[in-house]
Amino acid sequence: MKGRLPPANGMPASASDVARLAGVSRSAVSRTFTDGASVSADTRAKVLRAAEELHYHVNFLARGLSKQESRPVCILVSNLHNPYHAQLLNQITTELQKAQRISIIINVGDDPAAASGALEQTLNYRASATIVLSGSPPAHMVRRCVEVGQSVILVNRADDLPDVRHISIDYETAMRTAVQMFVRAGCRTIALVSRAVRTPSLLAREEFFIKFLREQNIEPQLWRGGATNYETGQRAMRELLVGLNPPDGVFCINDLMACGCIDTARHEFKRRLPEDLCILGFDDIPQAAWSGYDLTTFAQPFAEIAAAVVQSLALPPDLESSRLVLNARPVWRGTMRS
Repeated sequence: MKGRLPPANGMPASASDVARLAGVSRSAVSRTFTDGASVSADTRAKVLRAAEELHYHVNFLARGLSKQESRPVCILVSNLHNPYHAQLLNQITTELQKAQRISIIINVGDDPAAASGALEQTLNYRASATIVLSGSPPAHMVRRCVEVGQSVILVNRADDLPDVRHISIDYETAMRTAVQMFVRAGCRTIALVSRAVRTPSLLAREEFFIKFLREQNIEPQLWRGGATNYETGQRAMRELLVGLNPPDGVFCINDLMACGCIDTARHEFKRRLPEDLCILGFDDIPQAAWSGYDLTTFAQPFAEIAAAVVQSLALPPDLESSRLVLNARPVWRGTMRS
């Protein structure tokens, strides 16, 4: 009979309930829902029919607690309002779902204490792995996960830790290319717009950009603000363009700041882009391609990062630490002279 209600106690139907209704053993129900297990066609049909009537679903989480590949994957991320983090998280969770992996997302914010507590939570969830997308959790908390046997995957972090898998970007090549782009455009007064509190990835971009710029005998104008957001980009442009030596080229450490720079330069200072001012960003968030910005930038390899994360989860847990370095390719649009 179709549509039979679950047990009267209000709890979801169990495998034992299905076995009683189907007239088979509890182990027959288990074999029916286990790939590759031996069960007769008649028994399978009875079990599936009973499961449908009782609205029964296998509790894969409970069944898989002892299996590394069945346990959840924790993802630590901050600043979910930032388009970069949102886009990266979307790619990773999509790939995890395709691989039939359950993910638990913990928003650690910018508070190191909260980040440490969140990372500790992953141990309580018996996660099979922790993916750290944020720059917030300190190295000692990451080491703790490793010590208890949990796999740890760090995305865009500079921690030199053993038994940890790193996925990072080749910022050296990207920043060398960025400087070449400004030089090719004829820019000689170049500003770097960044953040006062820097994550490892932001710091790497800064250091390489400054290094290669100085090799061209150009001393950058350094401007650092409180956050990597649109409003900070606006403030940067207001301060830089009223100076005695306003820049003719600006490298923003991310696209969101670049968008604020573009709007302020155009609408408040009437600068023409790229004729009067060249602006370069980094990340290639969706807004960068909007016609109002048409921002020249570097594309983060979101899809490649996500694929590498899933592939890393399939590696043996006792594998030694590894490092995968991916490329960020330049995307030419309308804010740079070519």
